[in-house]
Parts: sequence; C-alpha cells; structure tokens
Amino acid sequence: MPSQFVPRSRKVRILATLGPASNTPEMVRQLAEAGADAFRVNMSHGTHADHKKLIETIRSLEKELERPTTILADLQGPKLRVGHFKDGKAMLEKGATFILDRDRQLGDSDRVNLPHPEIFDAVKEGTRLLVDDGKLVLRVTRVAPERIETLVEVGGTISNNKGLNVPDVVLPLAALTEKDRADLSFALDNHVDWIALSFVQRPEDVAEARRLIAGRAALLAKIEKPAAVERLEGILELADAVMVARGDLGVELPPEDVPPLQKQIVEAARRLGRPVVVATQMLESMITSPSPTRAEVSDVATAVYDGADAIMLSAESASGQWPLESVSIMNRIATSVEADPSHSARVHFTETLPDATTNDAIARAASDIVRTVGASAIVCFTTSGSTARRVARERPTVPLLILTPSLKTARRLGLLWGAHAVRTRDVSSFEEMVGKAKRMTLRHGVAGGGERVVVTAGVPFGTPGSTNVLHIVRLIGDELERHKAD
Repeated sequence: MPSQFVPRSRKVRILATLGPASNTPEMVRQLAEAGADAFRVNMSHGTHADHKKLIETIRSLEKELERPTTILADLQGPKLRVGHFKDGKAMLEKGATFILDRDRQLGDSDRVNLPHPEIFDAVKEGTRLLVDDGKLVLRVTRVAPERIETLVEVGGTISNNKGLNVPDVVLPLAALTEKDRADLSFALDNHVDWIALSFVQRPEDVAEARRLIAGRAALLAKIEKPAAVERLEGILELADAVMVARGDLGVELPPEDVPPLQKQIVEAARRLGRPVVVATQMLESMITSPSPTRAEVSDVATAVYDGADAIMLSAESASGQWPLESVSIMNRIATSVEADPSHSARVHFTETLPDATTNDAIARAASDIVRTVGASAIVCFTTSGSTARRVARERPTVPLLILTPSLKTARRLGLLWGAHAVRTRDVSSFEEMVGKAKRMTLRHGVAGGGERVVVTAGVPFGTPGSTNVLHIVRLIGDELERHKAD
C-alpha cells in the first residue's frame, strides 16, 4: 500500500482529542497534516451517533492519505458526585460541620445527599473528601451507616452534581460502569484501535477490561488514582499501554508530587516496553489563547526528554479556540527538543535492560548496530507488532519503518515511539524480505541510495513472536525503479 504521507522525522507521537472544535473532515485532515499521529474520541461527551460519524471521518482520512490512522476511545469511568441543593448551591464555611447522607431531600449549607453507598463503607475518620476538583476539602470526623460527618478544611461554594474525589482509600467500585460497557461494545463494533480505561485502581480492573475486549483492541490503562500508582507494576503487566493522566492525579495528590510520579510512571512503562502517554493540561492556555505559556512549552519538552511515546492534547484540540495551532506548536516543540544534541542521552538515561529472549537480543542488537555502522533506519517485519515494540523500547536514533500484513497491527502502532507503520503483503523467503525492505525504505523516504539499513524479522515468516533474524543491507538508488510492483 503506497503512502502519500511523508514519515515524521519526529519520534514522539501526538495524540489529539477530537470534539466540537475539530470534528469536520477538513479539520481532522488539517490536524493530521499539522502533526497529529492518533486521535482520541472522548466517550464522556456526545452520543454514539456523534462518535460513529467521527470514527468514519478518521477512517476516511486513512483512505485519503493512504496511511493507517489510529483511534483511541476513552471510556468515562465511574463519576462520583454530590447531590442537589435547594438553591442549586450552598456556601461551606471553613471550620464548619458538613454532612453527606443518604437522604434524597435537597441539600443546604449543613448537608447534602451522597448517592454512592460504597463510599459509606470505605471511608473512615481522617479520610479526605475533595469536591469540585479539590477546590473544597472535607475531612471525615465520624462515619455512621446513613451519614458521613466532615469538617470543612477548605471552604467555598458547592453546587449541584459537583465531582467528588476520595484519594485516601481504594473504593469498591468497578472501573467499568453500565455506560462504559455500552460504550465499549459500541467502540469495538466500530473497530477502534485502542480502549482507554479510566479510574483504574488495581490490576483486576485491567484484567476485567481485557476479558471484555477479547483481543479486539489494545488496552491503555489511565493512571489517575493514587491506588493505581501503588500497584503500577501489576497494572503495567496486564495493560498494553498506560497514560499519565495528570488531571485527577493533581487533584488527589499534592501538586508537588505529580512531576516525580510522572517520571516514575514513564520510566516504569519504558522498562517493560509499554507505550506511555503523558496527558492533561499540556497546553491548557491554548484553549483560549493562540500561543502557550513558556511553562507549558517546558512541560511538553520535559515529556519528550523523558522519552514518552506520546503526548496528548485534550480540550486544546477538542473544544478550544485554537485546535490547529495547538497541534502545530506541540509538533514544533517536540521537533525542536529532538533536534537537541543532548536529547538522545537524556532519553537513554532510563536503562531498558532486555529480557533473556532472542526477540529482545535482536532488538537490542539492531539499535547497537545502527550506532556502530552508521545505518540510517531500522526496518521491522512484524505480524503482531511485538518486534516493533521491542525495538522502539531501545529508543533508536534513526527512523523505524514497520512492515506488517495486518492493518489492525499497523493502526495500533500509531502510539509507538518513532514508528512509521505500513501495511504490505507478507514475505515468504529471506531474499523476498531483503528486496522488500530495500524497496519500501526507498519508497517511503526513510533512507536513500547508498545508505545502510538494519532489517529484523522472524523465521518462519508470518509467525508472531519469532523475531530471530537481523540483516544489514545497503540501498541502491535505482532499486525502486527496477521493482515497481509490491
């Protein structure tokens, strides 16, 4: 499948959320041209009809550009909220007592209904309750079967349906609500590539989602709860990728704790070879401003220096006033950082030791050979994508061209660091592998005539997880002309 799309020189991927400001075919195409490598569909907003139209728009772009496109459906997860008030809101004074109870009558400055019985069973004296993204802080002083008494530590206005966070305990809540299950079924029926699971607290949440997905999409676990951080290794073992969802992390944890946690999560994911996305408030000011703050630019740059696979735009591209400019400036920041001579050394500060397997040995050797012989690219033949993920974990300094007969695999690799995935017919012999590697490398402009390329594959060909071949080839300038058919 020839491509009209020039491979990115940039290694880190950009995941752009689509929404009211960016849901037209023309805008989606412009976002891709400006630098978006993958698109997020937020299931928290809109109807299934809206989402279906958006998915169809993205797939049409795939046909237009003749390049696999990546779609991530982000499930809403359980939302904890307080009830309603007589006047729609109430003022809570610092030092006052405020009660959360099971009474469905409208609330006031003394009490309000809490329609989540599981919270009554989980909290205890001293537990913090954060309202409206942490703007109000309540401290539990007494728990009874029908009511939770709290002391108002940080007061302010509380209004109908404001969100509630309970950072100090693991709530007995399933990560998938009935809405999520319906949304998941819809997303899988419409062949999205990734499912993002919200409100993950424990590995069991990921295992349940994997059972429901049954291999029909890849699974990304959002790390946005302190409980998830405490069980990160177990979650990483079960997930295909993770997201550092800094919005809720920043609510439930002191703000000064979030930057080191971000680095720890990125490092842990990279060690295990799981793609990792850094998300939330990266260019927040660009929701209303045509340019970011210098602090936001530095924030994006930090994620790139840390070696994250992808960086994400949320409201900036979904509902902001400057969606195209947001993607464009994020692309420029990432490109500039990767051009920094110190970038490679900073990225490789995280040591990713290979497992004692042939696959990992080949992936590590490919990256080493690139540096030793000055090769210009790595070409991976893969069916499942596992070879590509292993090579990308090494963060090679050259482009990574992924050749796969599976469109599903090619689409899923849109969140992988440095990967340019191309769907093409499989090979059946060593000679065919070498010839195709040369032709596709030249065709996609990954390397030029006279340059060397490192090729990895598995024998027997077409067998997932059998990477055991590494070969160095030198490109001939007229090779593409002599072999037009592929």
